[in-house]
Amino acid sequence: MDIVFIEDLRIDTVIGIYDWERRIRQTVALDIEMRFDNRRPAATDNIEDTLNYKSVSKRLIAFVEASEFQLVETLAERCAEIILEEFDVEHVRLRLAKPGAVRGSKSVGVQIERERS
Repeated sequence: MDIVFIEDLRIDTVIGIYDWERRIRQTVALDIEMRFDNRRPAATDNIEDTLNYKSVSKRLIAFVEASEFQLVETLAERCAEIILEEFDVEHVRLRLAKPGAVRGSKSVGVQIERERS
C-alpha cells in the first residue's frame, strides 16, 4: 500500500498538565503517514481521487488549535481518530512531538498506529 505523508506540521495549542502550561500556547509537531492506494489518482490525475493532504492538514490545524488537552497521548489519539473517521484512510501512523518540553532534548512525544475498525 502507498503512503501519503505530512511531515513536521507545527500547530500552536494549549497542552500540558502544569498550571503555567494551561496559560500559554505551545507548539506541537505532527508527522503523519496514511496508507492510501494512489493508483487511481495517478491514473486519473484528478485531485478528487486523492487523499488530499491539504484537507487533512487544515482539519487537524483547526482541531488542534481549538483543543486544550493535558496529555500528548490524548491529542495524538484524537487526531488519529479524525483521520480514520473523516478521510478514506485504513491505517495511520502519527507522531506527535512537543519540542523543547524537556531541557536538553530536541523534543518529546508519542508515536501511535491505528487502523479503522
